[in-house]
Formats: sequence, C-alpha cells, structure tokens
Amino acid sequence: MNFRNKRLLSLFLSLALVLGILFMPVQNLVSAEEGEVVKLTIVHTNDIHSRVKGEEKVIGFSRLATKVKELKEENPNVLVLDAGDTTHGLPIITVSRGEAMIKLMNEIGYDAMTPGNHDFNYGYHRLVELNEVADFPILAANVIKEDGSKDLEEYVIREIDGLKIGIFGLATEESKYKSNPKNTEGVDIVDPVAKAEEMVEKLKEEEVDMIIALVHIGVDDESDPKSSDIAEKVEGVDLIIDGHSHTAYEEGRLIGDTLLVQTGNYLENIGIVNIEFSDGEITKKEATLFTREEAEALEEDEKIKGIIDGLEEENKEVLSTVIGKTKVRLDGDREIVRTQESNFGNLMADAMLKITGADVALTNGGGIRAPIEAGEITKGHVLEAFPFGNYGIMMDIKGIDILNALEHGVTEYPESAGKFPQVAGMTFKIDPAGEVGNRVKDLVIRGEPVDLNKMYKLATNDFMAAGGDGYEDLAKGAIIAEFAAFDEMLAQYIEELGEVDISVEGRIKEVEKIEETAPAPVAKEETYIVKSGDVLWKIAEKFGLTWERLAEYNKLKNPHLIFPGQKILVPAK
Repeated sequence: MNFRNKRLLSLFLSLALVLGILFMPVQNLVSAEEGEVVKLTIVHTNDIHSRVKGEEKVIGFSRLATKVKELKEENPNVLVLDAGDTTHGLPIITVSRGEAMIKLMNEIGYDAMTPGNHDFNYGYHRLVELNEVADFPILAANVIKEDGSKDLEEYVIREIDGLKIGIFGLATEESKYKSNPKNTEGVDIVDPVAKAEEMVEKLKEEEVDMIIALVHIGVDDESDPKSSDIAEKVEGVDLIIDGHSHTAYEEGRLIGDTLLVQTGNYLENIGIVNIEFSDGEITKKEATLFTREEAEALEEDEKIKGIIDGLEEENKEVLSTVIGKTKVRLDGDREIVRTQESNFGNLMADAMLKITGADVALTNGGGIRAPIEAGEITKGHVLEAFPFGNYGIMMDIKGIDILNALEHGVTEYPESAGKFPQVAGMTFKIDPAGEVGNRVKDLVIRGEPVDLNKMYKLATNDFMAAGGDGYEDLAKGAIIAEFAAFDEMLAQYIEELGEVDISVEGRIKEVEKIEETAPAPVAKEETYIVKSGDVLWKIAEKFGLTWERLAEYNKLKNPHLIFPGQKILVPAK
C-alpha cells in the first residue's frame, strides 16, 4: 500500500473513531444514567383476619388485586408482603382451615408472609401444611421446634432489577398464649430481637442491598418486646413491616434509619412503600396508606371476585351442615339477651367455660344476634347468632374487677343494653333501686362468695377484654390465652353435647322486693262511765272481759267499790 493510500486509510479510521465517540456512547451514557436509579414498590398488608370480601370499610381482595396490577404496570419492581393474622377470622376462610386464603394470596402474587398468632389457630402442623400450599414462603426465623429443627424458612432473597432484597420473618412470642396453647405445643418462639440481629448478620453475608423485617409483633404497650424495639436495638434493618397491634401509620414511623410501617387491620388500608436506590444504595424511603375511600374508584378484579363468590357459594353448603339439635328454643332475641338471663347466653357462657377451663365466663348480651329455634342446629345458625368473628380470651383478673364489670353491665337495668352480661360459673342479684355502681348483690363464684382480692380466671371475648362496650375494668386483667372464634367455640360445644337442653337457671336474679303491707291498725282502749247500779263484773261482761282484768288495768285498789260518773278504762282486745 502506498503512502497516499495509507493516509486515506488513516484519515478514514480517525473519522470513524470520532463518529463512534460522538454517537455510540450517547446511548450507553443514557442507559448508565437510567440504571443508576432503581425504584422498588412494596405493597404490604397485615391483620386481614379473613376479610377478603369488599365491604363498607374493607377494601377486599378483588380491589387489592386490581391495585397490585396497577402498580406493576407503573413499575414492574413490586413486592407484595403480609405481616400475619391472615388465614383465620371468618367462615369464608375458616371452613377450609385457611387454604382458601392462601390460594387467593397465590393468585394476587404475594412474595412472602409471616405468621400472626391467629395463623396458629388451626395448629402448628396445619400452618406447615399451608406453607406447602403457598407459592410463597411463610417466614418465621424465631419459630423453632423443640428438637432445634425448623419447618418454616428464616428468610428469602428476592432479586429485583439487579438488586438483592433480603426478607426475614418473625412471629410474636405472645402466640404461645394468644392462640390456644395447644396450637404451639412442641414449638418454641424465641426472642425476636436476638433473632433479628442474627438474621441481619446472615443477610449481610449474602451481600443483600436491602433488609426487610416482616414481623407480627406490634407496638402495644403491653407487648414486650415491641417491633419498635427491633428498630431501636438492631442496626441494619431498612424496613419493618409490622402487624399485631392494628396500628395505622399513615406515613410510617422513622426510628433511626429504620422505617416502621403498619396498615391498621381488616384490609381497611393497603400499605405502599416506595424505595429508590442509587448505585445500589437506598436514597429514598416513602410510606403511604391507600385507603378504602381511594379504593372505591378501582374496578374489582373479575377473577378474584369470581373466586370469592365461589367460596361464598361453597360455604352455603358447609353452613347447612347439621352439628346437633336443641330440645328448646335458644332465646337470642334482642329484648331478652339485653335485659335478662337467657338460655342462649347460658349456653355460650358454658361453652366458654368448658373450652377455656376458666373459673367464670362473661359475655355481652348484645353479641348474640339471633335465636335458634328448637330442632336441628346448623353451622349457619351458629354463625347467624355470632357473626362478628370475636374470639375467646382467658385472663387473670381480681374479684373486685369482676364485680365492677358486672356493675357496669347492669347500669341501664331494667332498660335494654347491649352490654348486659350473660354469665357462667357465677351467680348474682341486681337491685334496680340501688345507685349505679352499687346494684350487684350476693356475687357468688364457684359456690363461694366472691373474694375481692383473689385472682380468678375469666373467659370473655376479645372485644370486651379490650374494654369494648365500656368494660374498662376487664382491660385491667392479664390475658393468658386466646381461643377460636365464638361461632367455632359454640359449634364445638354443641357437637360435644349432641343435644341441647338448657334453661334459665337463676344465674341472674332481681333482688326480692319486700312487700310493703299497711301496718295493722292499733286497737284503742275505750272509756266507760259508771252508771248508778253498775258493778265491775257487769261492766266487764259487756266487753267480754273479766272483772279481774278491768281491776288490774285500772289499778283499782278496791274493785268492789265504784261509783256513778267514775271512768273505767277498757283495754283493747
């Protein structure tokens, strides 16, 4: 090649290099700038308690599904997480022992959940079975079998747009008593704070870009520890998605570098957390709540709505199942259960005693919503009578607090009040004429007069245990166990009885009224004026008396000596 050609070739190559610099790197530079910022959206729920159907205050799963799809269309980097108390609560889910809920969560595309105390309500082994049904892991790093093995995963790592997101789960230690203690036999639930520290170290070794603690621990004053303790004591947790205390944080709660979020309960809100990463580092964390009011504008997802409608149809068959029969009408009428002892109230309170093993049981008459006629009893009958999903509570409480609770329950007596008490294991009388706060008389517990300083085991419902219906004195008790929903407890008890034959037994009586009779008229003595010719024995004979009685009564020194005009007092007979 001659020099001229070499110069031309050199010039051409130089021009190509310049053009390459001018044009090709522009695209690469834009891509690099766009790749520096990664946006992640986290959708979170907690304490749904089986509320899958949209209602007045509840968003429902069909609109939740629509919202998740909408967010994924805006940004495909979406995680969907649940912080527990999800698989138990209402018959639409409980009849399948939680499986229907897990399948709905599969359809929506959940990435992980952690178990709440009520997710143990079907027993630990059922929770493990539900984990197998789920297309996502149920995470519980601190739930360990007594032999040291684990059935549930500690954590999971999700890769999002080149980033590694580590998620670990923690259950509340209160699950050991805030579900029937039998449900966690053979399983330890260890200190969540210590376990959180361990999980952070493990996830750091995995070189994750973000650490999420998915916990069911809550921030209630009586909880120890609280989820906020994890935020304060454990370094390295970027986000805590919490449940258990039914707390609604509109914008989350920042504790140090940790953002703590919770949505309230019953799917009244959907939690949304937006995260931004720059060069793999978190530069923005923003929490919001998507409310029921906002959800009204969403169309219901037809597939999810169809599944829920199908569950309701299936449940109609289940609810028609006969569980026993009753020889007598169970009086759940409003005018009865809110004003006096009811045989239906007695039956429910007896069921509470039998299942919990408590000393006494107390429930509010207003919680009974319908009677059951004599004849066959179906699951549907029981659910109609107890539709709220309230569950059983057993607490340690002083006798004085039981007495004061009963006093509160009868303040309106004899007028109708939803707080009117229905009881078992105790009897008492109501004095309607007494001052408010001093109407309960002769309170007897287990055959003995109440000891105001003694601690008793009381069975009630979660609503009243938290001070519902104004039962603030019950909130002073220490909860020692939680049980199934009232409809489940009653159905179990009826099945055990086979046939119900219960009456009003005088557990609650009105103080007997003392009949106010007019005093007998006081007989008055008479006065007789002696006439000429009278003698004492003749005067006495006129009045049916003896002369000796007249003489004694008039203190006559000489009964044989009387004279005309003298006054003789005649005693009344």
